Amino acid sequence: MSIDIRLPPPESGPGQPVNKEYSDPSPVTPVQPVQLGPDDKFTFNCHKGIACFNKCCSNIDIMLAPYDVLRLKKRFGLKSRDFLDNFTRDFQMDGHGMPGLKLATKEESPACVFLTPEGCGVYADRPSACRYYALGLLSMRKKDSPTDEDSYFVVKEDHCLGHLEPKTQTVREYRKEQGLEDYDAINREWRQIVLKKRSSGPTIGKPSERSMELFFLASYNLDGFREFISAPGFTDLFELDPAEKEALLENDEALLRFAFRFLKQALFGEITIPIRLDAAEKRRERYRQRVEQAERDAAERKTMDQDAQYESLKYESQDE
Repeated sequence: MSIDIRLPPPESGPGQPVNKEYSDPSPVTPVQPVQLGPDDKFTFNCHKGIACFNKCCSNIDIMLAPYDVLRLKKRFGLKSRDFLDNFTRDFQMDGHGMPGLKLATKEESPACVFLTPEGCGVYADRPSACRYYALGLLSMRKKDSPTDEDSYFVVKEDHCLGHLEPKTQTVREYRKEQGLEDYDAINREWRQIVLKKRSSGPTIGKPSERSMELFFLASYNLDGFREFISAPGFTDLFELDPAEKEALLENDEALLRFAFRFLKQALFGEITIPIRLDAAEKRRERYRQRVEQAERDAAERKTMDQDAQYESLKYESQDE
C-alpha cells in the first residue's frame, strides 16, 4: 500500500520568480502520512449526537473479511450463500483475479444496505472496517520475513467532524472499545494468506481457476465449506480425527480457522492437515472405477444407437 502525500508549493528564492499559479498534481488523500503503533495516541470520537452522524455510511466502499461475513450471516440466521447473494457484491483483489467481497449498497444509492435513520442496523455485528474507522490498518511483510507487521494511520475525510471531538485515546484503547480484538484474532491469519499470495510473485505463478474457487469457498461460503469437508472424498484424502471433525461441523469459528489451514495447504503446499498414507491408492482406484464406468456407459449408448438404427432400417424395408 502506498500513501500519497500532498507537498506544499515550492518557495521562491533569490532570483526566482514567485509561482502564483502553482498546482499540486498529487491526488488528495484522507490518509494522514504518519504511521501509528498500538500505544500511540490520536483524537477522535463518533456518537449519535454529532452533526455528521451517518454521513460515512452514506457513501461506502467496504471490503469484507471472512469473520465479517460469518458474524453478519449468523445475525440474520441465513445460510452463507443466501447472505452472499443478498448483501454482498464480488470484486477482484488483484490482477490475478483473487476473489473478494464488498458490502452491498442500497438500490440506486452508495449508502450501506444496513443504514437506517437511527444509524447502523447491524451495529453489534458491523464489519471490522467500520469498527476501525477513522483508523486504517496497514499490514506489511518485509523481504524474507515469514510474518507481517501491523501499523495504523488516521483517516481524515472532509465530512467527518469526529476529529474535532475532545477525546484522545491510544490505538490499543480504541481497538478494544470497538470490539476489534475478536475480529482481528480470526481475520489476521486470513490477511496473512492474502498478503503471501500477493507477494509470492512468479514463483507461485498465476493461480488456477480451481484454486480461486477453493479460496472463495473457504473464505466466505462457510456452509459450503462445511459440506466440502463432510464429503467422502475429503475424508479419504485427509487424516482428520473424528472428534475434531465433529467439533468443526458444529462450531463456525473453529471451522473458519480450519478453512485457513486448508487454504495454506491448497495454495502454498504447506502440510497443515495430515494426508492419509493410502490416499493416493484410493484416488487411483476411484479413478479406475470411473473410467470403467464411463467405458460401460459408452458401450451401452453405442449398442442402443445401433439398435435404433436397425429398427429404423426395418421399418424402411416394410414401407418399401
